[in-house]
Amino acid sequence: MILYRLCKCVYADDLSGNGARLYGGRWNSEGRAMLYTASSRSLAVLEALVHLSPTNMPDDFCMLTIEAPDDYTILDVETLPKDWREYPEKQILKQTGNNFLKEAKHLLLQVPSALVSEEFNYLLNPMHPNASSVKTISKRAFSFDERLLS
Repeated sequence: MILYRLCKCVYADDLSGNGARLYGGRWNSEGRAMLYTASSRSLAVLEALVHLSPTNMPDDFCMLTIEAPDDYTILDVETLPKDWREYPEKQILKQTGNNFLKEAKHLLLQVPSALVSEEFNYLLNPMHPNASSVKTISKRAFSFDERLLS
């Protein structure tokens, strides 16, 4: 399957999930490595955009196209609390992601985007035995359209 990730170019070659391990995220606690990817380039842009300041136009981002095996499980949205999309994120979401990492049954977990709930992000477990089969197939410099941050 093909996935996308938008990140600072300095981290583009790192698929270890180290950033999420250091800081945690919606679907993982600090100390738990997880790589966040998106099902489309446009969703990857939106997911990165919500973390940026409108006063600081970044010029050091890269769009990654990532190839991964079709080894994923789907999170049943009906099991989530009604307010799961809110920020800051609920602890139950982190527990869900942490359990996925711990069980290591699948390489990827498909979750709905909190920004566009009909679209999906894929959370990669870098400690899964098949993680070494995940490859970046392209890395391109990415420029944000100034209208997005104005």
